[in-house]
Amino acid sequence: MELAELTGIGEKAKEEILRAEDLTTLNTLKVKYLGRKGIITGILRGLKDLPEEEKRKVGKVANTLKEEILSLLKEKENSLSIQKEVVPEIDVTLPGRKLWLGKRHPISQMMDEICEIFVGMGFKEETGPEIEDEWHNFSALNIPEDHPARDMFSSFYLEGGGLLRSHTSPVQIRVMEKQKPPIRIIAPGRVFRPDDFDASHAPNFHQVEGLYIDEGVTFALLKGTLREFCQKLFGKEIKMQFLPSYFPFTEPSAEVSISCVTCQGQGCQTCKGTGWLEILGCGMVHPQVLRNCRIDPERYTGYAFGLGVERIAMIKYQIPDMRLFYENDLRFLEQF
Repeated sequence: MELAELTGIGEKAKEEILRAEDLTTLNTLKVKYLGRKGIITGILRGLKDLPEEEKRKVGKVANTLKEEILSLLKEKENSLSIQKEVVPEIDVTLPGRKLWLGKRHPISQMMDEICEIFVGMGFKEETGPEIEDEWHNFSALNIPEDHPARDMFSSFYLEGGGLLRSHTSPVQIRVMEKQKPPIRIIAPGRVFRPDDFDASHAPNFHQVEGLYIDEGVTFALLKGTLREFCQKLFGKEIKMQFLPSYFPFTEPSAEVSISCVTCQGQGCQTCKGTGWLEILGCGMVHPQVLRNCRIDPERYTGYAFGLGVERIAMIKYQIPDMRLFYENDLRFLEQF
């Protein structure tokens, strides 16, 4: 062992100790240099193999270095202990700060519950752009430019072309254009229509639409799917009825109602005395819609349905005014 080498080891040890920022690092350095298998310990144990003259020189320097490292370790340990014990000044007379915990909005909770039911039935969630073109929002859905049904889905048109989607059906079209049957999806998302903001309408609301296309899909399958959904959401005792309706993208079409959750079908102010509450529209996918997406209607059939999330939430929780969801009144929102 050369004295110069021993001096270099000492300088490196001192430098590492001075750079240590915590007691764990300091303890690691102590083991590294002075532990049972440490560098300095190894040098001292190896003195017996050196010539007598070199043993005295190396031994003197090694022992001195050991004492210096021990002293430096002790000094550094005291310094780090003092830093650890320093406590920032706290004024205990100040009032405590309330921690506001965020929660899911009731509409988000309702949408999650709806989607969870359909995903459990084998549907896959799909999303699409909120700014659409007329082909996906209207034409591909069997609603040409001069069709009066466009008034049913009045929209916000944008400068330079395009519009805010008036329903999530364009997601179904985009999936059918890219994917071959079998297709079983739900399309949750925001939609936009220039409606007055009142107790039952809003210019911005949420929908969940469903689509199932395969060989042999029938209206009976649609009824079974929606019955399962309604019973899981509203309870096994819920009753349903399908009434003939019209939608340009389905044929035949139907509106689905459930027995009033307030009066259990006896008739009340909520259901306007009918005993029934409309919750969604549905039907068999129109053959022309399948052709528009290059799907053979002679081989494949399908059903589609769509529901408003706000309306479902209002029915389930017996909320009389849709505007309550958007007024940011914590007294209302915290109930959910």
